[in-house]
Amino acid sequence: MSGKPSVLFVCVHNAGRSQMAAGWLTHLAAGRIEVRSAGSLPADQINPTAVAAMSEVGIDIAAEAPKILTVDAVRASDVVITMGCGDACPVFPGTRYEDWRLDDPAGQGIDAVRAIRDAIRVRVERLIGGLLPAGT
Repeated sequence: MSGKPSVLFVCVHNAGRSQMAAGWLTHLAAGRIEVRSAGSLPADQINPTAVAAMSEVGIDIAAEAPKILTVDAVRASDVVITMGCGDACPVFPGTRYEDWRLDDPAGQGIDAVRAIRDAIRVRVERLIGGLLPAGT
């Protein structure tokens, strides 16, 4: 444990929502929070529309790759945020879990993905406010 709070974002394919959320948290927390993302059934690549939508706000997630969800990643995280992965996430005592109900950007056009991106930002900002003391 680095002393920093750690957050794991999980969705089924780790190609859209969880990658956008990780991108936002990495950008907005500026190193003050450890960020991970994973999927219960990872895709072959990140959703290119999600990459494009994040790039519009100056966040580059193009180099990221979908990763498989592991028990170790969950165990190492203070907060686990699921996005439609259902019961695939292992549960450990002492870990905080939240389920963010967000549309899946897979197969959606850029306008729909922008709306999902913006909804994720609002939730990430709220998450940061709850994890970091004001002024840090």
